[in-house]
Amino acid sequence: MSLVRYGKYDQGNLPREVVLLRGLPCVWSRCSFCDYIDDNTTDMDEIGRVADEELAKVTGEFGRLQVINSGSIQELPRPVQERIRDLLKSRGIGQFFTESYWAYRKDYEATRRFFEVDTHLFLGVETFDDGLRNGVLNKSMHWASPDEVAAATDSICLMVGIRGQTREIVRRDVDLMLEKFRYGIVNLFTENRLSDGLMDEDVKAWFREEYAWLSNETNVDVLWENTDFGVG
Repeated sequence: MSLVRYGKYDQGNLPREVVLLRGLPCVWSRCSFCDYIDDNTTDMDEIGRVADEELAKVTGEFGRLQVINSGSIQELPRPVQERIRDLLKSRGIGQFFTESYWAYRKDYEATRRFFEVDTHLFLGVETFDDGLRNGVLNKSMHWASPDEVAAATDSICLMVGIRGQTREIVRRDVDLMLEKFRYGIVNLFTENRLSDGLMDEDVKAWFREEYAWLSNETNVDVLWENTDFGVG
């Protein structure tokens, strides 16, 4: 895939460098909306090549780094994870943002310790509505309550603009994000090759007007376009 793999995100309150690496296949790989799995590979040499090329661009200018790898941070080979850890130290980067799937939750604390800096594992909750999350988006993520998620991680991603998503569902999701989590990323959904008919333009248009203020929240990033992080 021909993708932009290094970018600088300086639109929000937490400016950071962002790199998109190639990783091993996602442990789940069956979300109904995710075409990023096309970027996964079992070619270890290619994974290493991309990591070497993109991580070399990181300067540490913001003191924050975000690594995306079309799945979970645990699906980067250990030598690549070690390269990231060493880079955080050598560039004086104090905050590390990355993603991890719910199935890895028992490893979250060990992952945070491994990187030796303030590490935030973003879980792609997408929505706290169980029917949408599992029935429509096919996330296969189940919990007793949002408190169970908050006990595992301080950072989540939400998605807005999904078929069947009501304004009330969006309001509840945003309220829970602000109430229970330290960091949040809200993605406005964009159609891709896998998601024909999954997008709701009306909900997106309403959200753009109703929640324009959300971009001013200190620890929330709203991706009004799916390339706002500068990669992809």
